[in-house]
Amino acid sequence: MDKERYHRQLIIPEFGEAGQAKLTNAKALIVGVGGLGSPVAFYLAAAGIGTIGLLDKDIIDVSNLQRQILHSTSRLGTAKVKSGEQVLKDLNPEINIITYEIQLDDKNIRQIIEGFDIVIAAVDNLETRYLLNRVCIKMGIALVEGGVFNWDGTVHTIIKGQGPCYNCLYPEVKTTPRVPGVIGPIVGLVGSFQAMEVIKFVLGKGELLTDRMLLIDGFNSAVTEIKVKINDQCPVCSNKN
Repeated sequence: MDKERYHRQLIIPEFGEAGQAKLTNAKALIVGVGGLGSPVAFYLAAAGIGTIGLLDKDIIDVSNLQRQILHSTSRLGTAKVKSGEQVLKDLNPEINIITYEIQLDDKNIRQIIEGFDIVIAAVDNLETRYLLNRVCIKMGIALVEGGVFNWDGTVHTIIKGQGPCYNCLYPEVKTTPRVPGVIGPIVGLVGSFQAMEVIKFVLGKGELLTDRMLLIDGFNSAVTEIKVKINDQCPVCSNKN
């Protein structure tokens, strides 16, 4: 353990060397290495999460750089997972980075996520959100959800039995949503809250957002907490199904 590197978190009462050891042994998978995935990856790597998985099939485009701070102009055309690996290993050589330059689907998801303690949904499409929710619930793996739209963002942690799943809150639909606008700093706020949820989960400290959701209003500089409940008729997580 590099005590000098982690000194400012080691001195936190809820943390200490025991907490740092938990982070070192933890394995977190970030699905989506873009706007949300960038701050999540930066802060988890800096904190010393021992193994970080990066999953994304895309390459870096100039239109990404307005909000995807893990990447840079010099790496245009590079796979996002390879760009992320380079930056994170430079930030913290102690950690292990596993890259998946693929599209997540029903055929590969179980094999990929079964080795991780927690999954972070940092994606921009509903199909992958529903897939992650369904499989994480079935396999008993914690899932940290984050979403953004224009100036607004949401954060919610999903653990079966402790609160609603994604499908409880957003029943599955087949329509294709329009591509949202995104102001860069909102993904920074949401991604930072997602990283905080991961760290609390690994430490076993603090209150997770399992029965609550954060609504972040960047335009009016407001953060609101709302209570959320399990849908007893949910086809994914309800005990009746």
